[in-house]
Amino acid sequence: MSVPDPIQSDHVHQELAALAQQLDRLLDTVRRLTEENRSLRQSQEQLSGERAGLLARNEQARSRVEAMIQRLKSLESNG
Repeated sequence: MSVPDPIQSDHVHQELAALAQQLDRLLDTVRRLTEENRSLRQSQEQLSGERAGLLARNEQARSRVEAMIQRLKSLESNG
């Protein structure tokens, strides 16, 4: 059985420490992106709801304007 080379052992330890740091950074990135994704999905849901409300209000306004135009036309033809 051979005795481990201290230089090689130190090199392996440094590589493992570097990999651990990279893994920590990767996990931090995953956590940050997960939170960002959750926030963006929540914003998208809210904006979709607002858009649906605005489309409904726009349709109501369009219908009311069309009804007013029809009433004006009927008054014009009767008057």
